[in-house]
Amino acid sequence: MYTTEDQILIESRVANERKSAAAAYFLWFFLGWISAHRFYLGKPVTAILQILSYFILIGFVWWVADLFLIPSIINDKTDESRHRFARDLRRYAY
Repeated sequence: MYTTEDQILIESRVANERKSAAAAYFLWFFLGWISAHRFYLGKPVTAILQILSYFILIGFVWWVADLFLIPSIINDKTDESRHRFARDLRRYAY
């Protein structure tokens, strides 16, 4: 599978790309009306949809739901990074 050095390399790259929950919540609180937190977390399509949905009041409910969704979005992005780095490492190792 992977050596210890490979795993350390993957985890260090994942840690460097990991988004800050504090920054996401800061953006959610102060700039949530323009979905800045979703842009920061790499979700531009849903950010635009959220902005558009404010006109029909669903956006506000979605904004409140994001309070609870931010940790799972960060974890999903971290897992995606981990898999991408592992795949890249496997590809270049052979």
